Amino acid sequence: MQPGLFTFGAEATATPYDVAVVMPSLLRPSLFQALVSIFRQEGVGRVQILIGVDQAPADEGAALRTVAAACRMSPPEWTVQLLWPGYSTSTRHGGVTAARDGGALRAILSFMAHAPLVAYLDDDNWWRPDHLAGLVTAIEGREWAWAWRWFVHPRTHRPVCVDRWESVGPGQGVFADSQGGFVDPNCLMIDKTRVPDVLARWTTPMPGDPTFMTADRMVFDFLQHRPGGCSGRDSVFYVLRESDGLHPLRLRMMGEDWGRAEALAG
Repeated sequence: MQPGLFTFGAEATATPYDVAVVMPSLLRPSLFQALVSIFRQEGVGRVQILIGVDQAPADEGAALRTVAAACRMSPPEWTVQLLWPGYSTSTRHGGVTAARDGGALRAILSFMAHAPLVAYLDDDNWWRPDHLAGLVTAIEGREWAWAWRWFVHPRTHRPVCVDRWESVGPGQGVFADSQGGFVDPNCLMIDKTRVPDVLARWTTPMPGDPTFMTADRMVFDFLQHRPGGCSGRDSVFYVLRESDGLHPLRLRMMGEDWGRAEALAG
C-alpha cells in the first residue's frame, strides 16, 4: 500500500462536520461491519470517519476493496478518510509510540478530526443505529459522554449480555476502587474543543503496565474528573477475546448467558 490519505464518499469540505469517528485499524474483514454500523447512524447530521492503519495488510487490494464496498452505503455528504503513513507508529510493529493498541493513531486522528465531537470505534466492534445520537444528547453542556456496551461472543457473534460491571462510568463497577471506574473507547465521545489536553493520552499506557495496552485507562483517568454524561443506551457491541486477562472474571459475571451464546456455535 502506498503511503497517503485516501478519501472515500464525499470530498472533505472546509465546513466542520457534526461528529467525527476515529477508527484505528489493521484493515481486517470485520471493518466492513463496523463501517456499515456507522453509516446506519440516525439523527447525527454530517459525519467524518477517520481510519488509521497501524500496519499494512498482506492483501492491501482486498482491504481497500472492503473499505470501498462499505462506503457505497455511506450517506451523502459523509466523508471517509483512510490514513496510512507508510509505517507503524506503535512499538508493537517497530514504531516508537509506547501504546501497543494503535500507537499514536487515535491521538493523530483525534487532532485531525474536523468536528468538535469525536467518537471511537475499533474495527471488530459495531454500534446500534441510535448510538451517536444518544451521545450527542448526553454530551450537551458537558465535556464527554459514554454509552453502555453488550458483550458479544467471538465465534457466534451473538450478544451475550449487557456489561454492567466494567465499562459503566465514573465511580462504578469492578474498577471503582482501583481506578475510579472505566469507560471503554468504543463507548466514548469527547468534545475536543473543551478538553484538547486529553487527546495526547491515547499514546501513553499506565505507568508500570507490562502490556502497554492501557492508554484508554489514562484517557479515562483524565475524563472522570470532568463533567460527563451517560446516554443511558446499551448501544455498543463489543466482541470478546478469550485470550483477554479479564475473560475469567467475565465468564463468572456472564454466567449462563455465555453458555447460551456459545451453544449457537454448533
